[in-house]
Amino acid sequence: MFPVYEITTENVLHAMQISKKTQFSYWDSLILAMAVDTGCSVLYSEDLNIGQEIEGVRIINPFVSI
Repeated sequence: MFPVYEITTENVLHAMQISKKTQFSYWDSLILAMAVDTGCSVLYSEDLNIGQEIEGVRIINPFVSI
C-alpha cells in the first residue's frame, strides 16, 4: 500500500546539494531529496519552514493552521 524507496548514491548527492543551497541539515535535506526524487508535491514537517517550496515540494506544518 505504501511504497518503500531505497536511498541511493544519487539521493545522497542530491541531499548534499539541497543542504548547501538551503542551509538545512543533511538529514532534513535527505528527506527533501527523497520527496523530490519520488515525485511528492507536499512534505509535512513541523521542523522546516512553513510554506516554503523547494524543487517543487511544498512544506506544510500539519500542526499550524494557515
